[in-house]
Parts: sequence; C-alpha cells; structure tokens
Amino acid sequence: MSSVSEVFGSMVFNDAVMREKLPKDTYRALKKTMKEGRSLDPNVANVVANAMKDWALSKGATHFTHWFQPMTGITAEKHDSFISPTGDGGVIMEFSGKELVRGEPDASSFPSGGLRATFEARGYTAWDPTSYAFVKEGTLCIPTAFCSYGGEALDKKTPLLRSMEALSRQAVRVLRLFGHDEVKKVFTTVGPEQEYFLVDKQMFDRRKDLIFTGRTLFGARAPKGQELEDHYFGSIKPRVKAYMEELNQELWKLGILAKTEHNEVAPAQHELAPIFTTTNIATDHNQLTMELMKKVALRHGLVCLLHEKPFAGVNGSGKHNNWSMSTDTGINLLEPGSSPYENAQFLLFLSAVIKAVDEYQDLLRVSVASAGNDHRLGANEAPPAIVSMFVGDELEGVLEALESGAAYDHHENQVMSIGVHTLPKIPKDSTDRNRTSPFAFTGNKFEFRMLGSTFSISGPNVVLNTIVAEELRQFADELEGAQDFTAALQELIVRTVREHRRIIFNGNNYSQEWVDEAQRRGLANLKSTVDALPCFVAKKNIDLFTTHKIFTQAEMYSRYEILLESYNKVINIEALTMLDMAKKEIGPAVTTYVRELCDTVIAKKTIGIDELAEQTIAEKIAKLESCFYKKIASLEDALCRACGKSDALALAQYSRDTIIPAMQELRAVADELETNVAEDYWPMPTYGDLLFGV
Repeated sequence: MSSVSEVFGSMVFNDAVMREKLPKDTYRALKKTMKEGRSLDPNVANVVANAMKDWALSKGATHFTHWFQPMTGITAEKHDSFISPTGDGGVIMEFSGKELVRGEPDASSFPSGGLRATFEARGYTAWDPTSYAFVKEGTLCIPTAFCSYGGEALDKKTPLLRSMEALSRQAVRVLRLFGHDEVKKVFTTVGPEQEYFLVDKQMFDRRKDLIFTGRTLFGARAPKGQELEDHYFGSIKPRVKAYMEELNQELWKLGILAKTEHNEVAPAQHELAPIFTTTNIATDHNQLTMELMKKVALRHGLVCLLHEKPFAGVNGSGKHNNWSMSTDTGINLLEPGSSPYENAQFLLFLSAVIKAVDEYQDLLRVSVASAGNDHRLGANEAPPAIVSMFVGDELEGVLEALESGAAYDHHENQVMSIGVHTLPKIPKDSTDRNRTSPFAFTGNKFEFRMLGSTFSISGPNVVLNTIVAEELRQFADELEGAQDFTAALQELIVRTVREHRRIIFNGNNYSQEWVDEAQRRGLANLKSTVDALPCFVAKKNIDLFTTHKIFTQAEMYSRYEILLESYNKVINIEALTMLDMAKKEIGPAVTTYVRELCDTVIAKKTIGIDELAEQTIAEKIAKLESCFYKKIASLEDALCRACGKSDALALAQYSRDTIIPAMQELRAVADELETNVAEDYWPMPTYGDLLFGV
C-alpha cells in the first residue's frame, strides 16, 4: 500500500497540481479568481479546462460532470464524456473553458418550492473555483453552484458562498477598528463530526423499513443495549476496522482530512471526524464522506445507516458542527488568547455570537429541523430542542464581571475594563465540556451539536454565518462613528452581555428544571419540525437574509415549502411502509404462530396432557393480534383523512398530531407481539440481530 502522503489528494486537481500543469500566468489568474471571487477570463478558462482534462485522463477519467447540491440534501451529477467526433470517424478528447465554467442540467425535477414550474426546465450550474475539482469513479467532478433560468438559487452551495462573503465583509470592518489593515478576508471554518451505524447487509435486506425509510419502524429493545457503556471507544471489530481502513483510503485520495475514528455509544454505532477546513470545502467534503461511507460499506457486506434515529432506545446519530472564524493572515477570531477578559477583540466577537444566537435562536432550530431529527433531539445524549449556549465557568465569570463592573477573581482581583493588551494567562481547558449543550464553546470554536447525521451542513452554516454577520454589521456601524473607541467598545460589550446573557446556560440541558427555567427566561422551545419551520419566514428573518443578500424573499418561501413538503412526504412514506409490513409480514406471522399454538393445545387435549401453557400464550397473543389489526385500521383511517388537506402546513400539523401518534400506537402493539412470538416465526431481524450482528 502506498504511503498516506502519496495517496492524499492524488485524485484532486489541487494547488500543487495546478502549479505543475498550468502556465505561470494562468495559475496566477486562477488563484486571483479563487481568492477574490472575480470572474475568469474565457481564454484563461480554456487553458485551465485543457489542463484539467489531461490530468483527469491520466487518472482514468472518461467523463466530466458539474457536481452540485440541489435542495434534496444530496448531490447530483450529469455525466458527459470528453469525446468529440473527428472527420474520419474517430474521436478526440476535448474539454473547453465554456464547459468548465457553466453547465445546463434539467432543473424541472429538482425541488424548487414553487420557484419553477414543471414546463420551466432550464437550469444552470456555475463552477465554484474555490473548491477543487476531483476524479471519482472515472469521472471528473467539478464543484458548482446551481441556479434557475431566472437566477434563483436552487441549491445549498450558492447561499453558503453568499453567507461566507457577508460575514467576511462585516468581520473585516470590525478588524479595521483594531488596526488589522492587513486582513483582506475572514473565513469561517468547520470540522463536522459524522456519526453512523453499520449493519449487516443480509439483515438490512430483510427490513423494508430500513430499505424505504432508513430507520426501524418496528422493533422491541434487545436484552442488552448501551447500558454497560462497553461499546464507546471500545476495541473496533475486525470487519468494521477493515471498512474504516478502506474508507480512509478513499477519503484521503479525495483530499478529505479524515482524522479520528472510534466506536460511539450505541452498539453498531461509530464516528468519523475530519480536520477543520474552510466551510464551503468542508461542506463538499462532508457530502462526499456520506456518499463514500455508504458505497464502501456495501463492499464489506455492510450497510451504513445515516438516519438520525435508526433504532429506538439507543443513541441517535448527530453531526457536530465545529465552527470558527479565521482571517486570511491566520488569526482565529475565537481564540481567547492569553487573557480573554482583557482581549477586547475576542470579547467583541464572542459578544457578537452570543447576541446572534439569542436573537436568532429560532433560525438555528429551523436549520436542524427534519422529521428524522425530531426523533433524536432531547433523547439519549442529543441536545434538547431549546437553543442555549455553553461558555464555561471561566468565561461566564468574565462576562459576569464585565456586566456588573465588579472585581474578577482570577490570580488577582481586578475591576473589569476593556483593553487591547493581554494580562495573565487563562488555562486552555478552564472548564469541563458540556455534552448536553446545543451550542457549546470548546476552547477556540463553537460546537453546534443539534445537526442530524444526514444533514448537509450547508443550511446550519448559512444561518450561523449570516446571523453573526448581522451582529458584526451593527457593531461596526456603532463603533466606526465613536469618538472614544475604547469607551464605546467597553459600553457595547457590557450592554450586549447584559441584554443577551439569558441564552447562556452551563448546566444540565436535559433536566426539567432547565425546561422550566428556559421558559422563565423567554427562550423558544420549538419541540418539533412543524413548530419550527414557520419561523423561517418570520419578518425579522426575511429582513435578515434579504438585507445581506443571502436569499430573496421568494427563495426563502421556496425553501419553506420544500421543507414542509419533505416532512409530509417522509411521514407518509413511513406510515405506508408500516402498513405494508404490518399487513404482509407481521400479521401473517402472528396468525401462523397462534395457529401452531392452537394445534398444540388440541393435540395435548387429545392425549390428556396439560395444555395450559400454550393456551395462555395463545390467548394473550390473540388479544394483542386483535388490537394490532385495530391499530392498523386507525392508521389507515388517519392516512385517508390526510388526503383532503391541501395546505402544506396544515397537513404537517395533522401528521404530527394524528398520523405519528397512530404510528406509535401500532408500533407499541407490534413490539409487544415481537416479545411474545417465537423467534422462528418473527418475519424480520430483531434489534439484537441488527445491533450485534456485525
């Protein structure tokens, strides 16, 4: 096997390859485009395209595709070969600058939320030169944005790039006030931790619920779950280790910084974490990671489950979004430095994040809302639906001292005031971690822990970038006109902390006491996706996104409609799958077992043997079976009544209040039947089989 350094990035048209393959003037022009976001000269584009094509051919590619991220949450590709006919009946391999910078996939069948009618099919993809092209499975993949004929964003990348520019613009304004004239750009960086389950493919193939929905709709708990906490960080099984090794190789080839791997808390659950990188590249890489996790698993006879809650009663899978801000000169703006209570720049950026999370807690909740994540939030170590921030004891003490003007007890008592120089050092790990917090400060970054494992990280980071950009805009507007900058800075930070400290909570987010306290503080508790989604199109949020030109109002309403439609479709598919399994698999299996018991009762009576055991079991199961079919009828009736609801929000509310409870009632009876029916008769692999079968 080649060394990691030889493998890493070998399938990526990265900076090293560009320096080697491109003429110097072309390389400089392309780098300027990448850094400054300027359009690329057509002549330069042709040179880049030809070099990219030759390099891709050397890697075995025969086709190219504009690789984009529509509103489905996954990636999309349309492959075109490099071949072009010659006059003698042969072909040559060609790739033009025009083909590189723009493509034209059909836009009519992707979710548009009403932005596009079916007959309006034209859509465009535009090359994103800030994210490197790569070769995957014989195809040159060119990361692109995706928009409609009218210019509306139909993807997840375009708003992300807009939000990154918005934050950079406002952050640079603030940094100018601190004398950082050398800073030209501020980047947000992300390291998304990815949790997942692995199950045996042969067992997966016998579970229609896993096939159609990604989660188990039925299933009694196994005798053993995660109670002993023996799986977390435990020794990795050979079959799983082989999978992880191949996955790492495939990720490294694509320049993805896969760093950490380990067993997670639940049986059959694992985690993969990368090193931080720029947010739009991290988003591309995470989409590739999820795709490769699934493909590599199949080569090992496994299936990778990325649903937020594939199994009831054990941990669900999240995607912890570690977010920070860095300058193009290498400064992490969320690094406290040697003395955060005197580090005015850090405290100002920290205050901006605190204010942003408090004022736009509803948007952060919307950004992680989905039917699948509703099952996870608030259960088995996942954060609750109430958004709050953890800053740790040290920083909370700093903020309290600033707010009150009292002495801060750290090495020596000092009255808190804002300066631009540093004093005694603060310990790097000055406080414990808080695994229950939705939004936790962890040294030099914030860990947004509410994301579900299937999520594109684009949406949450669009929100994070934009809300922080808005607060920095307000700060810059205020400070730029101040006669006494230091005094104005002190007053601004103190006022911000005083007005928004309600969002800070360092305690146990799982406790009922916190739910009560959060209500007293006036924090939102948007328990379900249906509760959260309407907040997206609240006036203050429309004003936010339109002011910073992240979305138009039409684009916002389109996304709102797409999210509602997705929720309704997911619930409908799950309900139909339950009915199919209940009527075609579970019901017949139970009937067969009851008949076997009854035949045994008759046979025992015939020869005078005590039949009480079989008769008791048969009577119990028969009663459950009767209840089971009543619950089937109730769910069918609920689905029938849903057909008359044309309003998407009304249908979502009905699904939450009527269909989901009917599904839960049907499952409860089925799971009790599973614990009473002999294993040989049960028609599908159990939780014990799935969780401990690898």
